[in-house]
Amino acid sequence: MEDILTFIDDDGEEIKFEVLEETRINNTNYILVAEDGDGDEATVYIMKDVSEPTSEEASYVIVDDDTELESVMKIFDELLGDEMNIER
Repeated sequence: MEDILTFIDDDGEEIKFEVLEETRINNTNYILVAEDGDGDEATVYIMKDVSEPTSEEASYVIVDDDTELESVMKIFDELLGDEMNIER
């Protein structure tokens, strides 16, 4: 998967993320993204789609609830297997 998403932060700066994996849990779409850049190590985030079901564009926010984060991370760990070593 080689999707790149561009987000605009609160300061108006563009931040690019590479989508590493995606999944759907309880009718919510989640993506695992890494900051787009060079090198072997990158910061990864789990984001969830909070857009309305009728919306044509997705709207993502970073998952910050610890319980939700842990349960979704387990799914991504299973999906990625040995492809990636993610440290918490």
